[in-house]
Amino acid sequence: MPFNIHRANYFLLLALGATLIGFAPIFVKWSDLSPSWILFYRMLLTLPFLVLLNLFINKRFSFKVQNKSTILYTAVASAGFTIDLILWHWSMGITSISNATIIINSAPIFVALLTFFIFKQHLKKQFLISFSITYIGIAGLVFFSNNYINGKIVGDLMCLLAAFFYAIYLLVISRLGKESALTIIFYTTMFCCLFSLPFAFFESGLSIPVSKFEWLNLLLLALLCQFGGQFLITYGISNISASDGSIGLLLQPLTATVLAAYIFNELINTSQLVFIFIALFGIYLARLNIATK
Repeated sequence: MPFNIHRANYFLLLALGATLIGFAPIFVKWSDLSPSWILFYRMLLTLPFLVLLNLFINKRFSFKVQNKSTILYTAVASAGFTIDLILWHWSMGITSISNATIIINSAPIFVALLTFFIFKQHLKKQFLISFSITYIGIAGLVFFSNNYINGKIVGDLMCLLAAFFYAIYLLVISRLGKESALTIIFYTTMFCCLFSLPFAFFESGLSIPVSKFEWLNLLLLALLCQFGGQFLITYGISNISASDGSIGLLLQPLTATVLAAYIFNELINTSQLVFIFIALFGIYLARLNIATK
């Protein structure tokens, strides 16, 4: 019984983290900054909280790595994560939040494909099933939201490309199992902050938030989503089963979809709702397949 209670606590932490990250597209939509500047401030404002947490847990300011190559790997992962988030932020100005969030959560499909092409790992029959279900759901979601008709399919295609780069991030990070979650989060956050600057200056030159609302919005994005959400997921997912983790992570796209419908009036028709659940089921199977390899 104590084991089950302990495991339930880890699941609740992961579920809370996924729910918090589900707020990210709302904060992005509320911001008046360009996509890359949103990313820059999201990462920059997160760094002090990570330093304070490290000081509280490890009693030091520095983030020590077990292997020097970790810095290189986190830099590569962060490059993929930076492009992923910039594309995702751009897409939300074109397509709906539900489409953007659900499509980008199909990244586990790309993880499996990358491991097949790079590491020659055999693709199981379960992958083909999850792949088919996921993209039947996504295709139906795009079709019944009229994105193809009104030209917004560009936003959905950007999300697919973002999911590919997110998969690169996940694949590289998965190879850093000996490092602490806090160390990985710190270095990826730092590198994403640096890598976003060239894109940000290219988009709009120097951009500094001028209103209290903008600063508060960016601070909540950093504190709740990047700091709280990412840390809780990373901390919780390593202590529960793959199936429980896969279910808990589905709260991210579900939270974003519900909030978008309530706040931005992105109403979902019955056909869309059916294909949303089809896509989420495929994503669940894909995550479960990746986790049990």
